[in-house]
Parts: sequence; structure tokens; C-alpha cells
Amino acid sequence: MPHQDPTERRVVVTGPPRRTRHASGYYRPRTEIDEQTTLGHTYVRSLMRTQLRSALTVFAVLGLLVGPLPLVFAAAPEARRLEWAVLGFGLYAPLVLLARWYVRRAERNERDFVRLVEDR
Repeated sequence: MPHQDPTERRVVVTGPPRRTRHASGYYRPRTEIDEQTTLGHTYVRSLMRTQLRSALTVFAVLGLLVGPLPLVFAAAPEARRLEWAVLGFGLYAPLVLLARWYVRRAERNERDFVRLVEDR
């Protein structure tokens, strides 16, 4: 077995990791957001606009679902049991489905935003 000379031994030099920036001057979207640049503000506004669009869609569907009920109930005053059935049981399933759709949509919007910001 050959004996190594101690002067020929390899040395590993370590240090703190360096952050490298692309030479082209490209900034990642997360950097734009962290530094609160105009482009970063645009990214965040885009997410907010998408979330607002989803919320307004839910509000419109809810208005179309619940809004006409007083008119329907006024048109048929003798159907008191129908009113209680619709208000007590009939609205819960559509409301739960609407809420479920909104939560899934909001989570998908946030996932898409994170994917955009993380450059994936």
C-alpha cells in the first residue's frame, strides 16, 4: 500500500452558501414581491383580482339563489310549510356546494400563484 505524502493531501474548503444572480439581470417573481417593486405589486394584484372574481361569482350565485325567495313566498302565501321546507332544508345543500366550490377555487388560485412565484 503506497504511503501518501502529507503535503499532497486534498483539502475541502467550505463556506456559507452564496446567492448567485443570473447574469442576464433576471429577477425571480419572489424577489420582485419581497422588494415591493411594481412588477411584484402586479403579481399580488393579480392574485387578489382572481380571488375577488371568485368571491363575486359566489355572491352572484347566492343572490340568484336566495334573492327571489321572498317574491316566490309572497306569490304563494298559503304555502307556509313550503317556505319552511325550502328555508330549513332546501338551501343547505346548494350553500354547502357553493362554499366547497369557493374554497377549492381559492386554494387552486393560491397554488397557481405559489407555482408562479417559485418558478416551477
